[in-house]
Amino acid sequence: MPPLTVDQALERILENVEPTGCDSLAIEAARGRTLAEPLAARVTQPPFDASAMDGYAVRTADVAHLPATLVVVGEAAAGHPFDGSIAPGEAVRIFTGAPLPHGADAVVIQENATRDGSKVVVQEGAIDAGHIRPRGFDFREGDVLLSAGRRLGPREVALAAAMGHGKVTVRRRPRVAILSTGDELVPPGSRPGPGQIIASNHLGVAGLAELAGAEVQMLGIARDTRADLDAHFVRAEGADVIVTIGGASVGDHDLVGPVLEARGMTMAFWKIAMRPGKPLMFGRLGRARVLGLPGNPVSSLVCTRVFLTPLVAALLGRPAKGERMQQARSAVPLEPNGPRQHYMRATLELGPDGTTLVTPVRSQDSSLLAPLARADCLLVRPINGPALPAGSLVPILPLDF
Repeated sequence: MPPLTVDQALERILENVEPTGCDSLAIEAARGRTLAEPLAARVTQPPFDASAMDGYAVRTADVAHLPATLVVVGEAAAGHPFDGSIAPGEAVRIFTGAPLPHGADAVVIQENATRDGSKVVVQEGAIDAGHIRPRGFDFREGDVLLSAGRRLGPREVALAAAMGHGKVTVRRRPRVAILSTGDELVPPGSRPGPGQIIASNHLGVAGLAELAGAEVQMLGIARDTRADLDAHFVRAEGADVIVTIGGASVGDHDLVGPVLEARGMTMAFWKIAMRPGKPLMFGRLGRARVLGLPGNPVSSLVCTRVFLTPLVAALLGRPAKGERMQQARSAVPLEPNGPRQHYMRATLELGPDGTTLVTPVRSQDSSLLAPLARADCLLVRPINGPALPAGSLVPILPLDF
């Protein structure tokens, strides 16, 4: 059986995903979370006709012919409305954000008026409707402004608060348990012994998962024995997603799949037509989805970006397939692609005409973290894609989001 395509693999990973449960959070603590239900305004904003400028509230009829002299009968400021009504020939000194006094229907900006004691002379300037923000200019009570599945960034949190919400209902963060595997691995900060390397992939995987909205549980480093792997998997109880790094292929030392199958995992697939990232494993263990990432650093992080972050989005009730590829023009000619979809590490820059140009980094070896750290995006080449001249439009996937 030929390897699955990236799209086929993603479809299986996302099949029948149900969003996580709900939490009720104070609005101050909700930034970065995902709404579980639509949010409707509880108030009208602004709640009254408000002045957009500093000046004088007047009747349009009184300033139809200029210059016009009016009697100033009071003052209105934000939080301190004028308690009364404007009669013919009268004006109220008004400041930005103050409610428009009863009887007034226009605001003359202060630059067009001269104050003389208790009187003001309106000297010039046409009446501008934009000097008043009408009631409900922003939104009205009952308007649904934030939909379910919307991630609450700083703007959304500010809007929700202005809508009158002190608490919001959000999706529980999906719990992603991450396990590094391999006798060759030592923890960060340790000095590697003969034949050993420093474990680092789990930090990149965890960072991408958290950016997507997950709660990460680090399971540590498991040695290449069935007993040690099994002991580490016990700690993943209750996880929505179990992510393993390394040991997902079919070599003599690749024990992750057999140990998980012995624990009851149903294997869905273990290789895909993707570069980097061919030895990708996916299965189901009870309610948890299991994603076995390759051990090569670039492979593990690219697969996380392509498969794990959409899965986290689906668990949060967001459109998992809603992320559209962006486009840029290749700054260099591109060679034909082979039988696997290629995610090339690449950098972005603006061309002389303002067009976004993309350039693959020099080495695409899946073990090299330094070029990945320099990259801005992944330039995606389809299976058996033809050679392309410089200037061709190509799809790109941002590495950060």
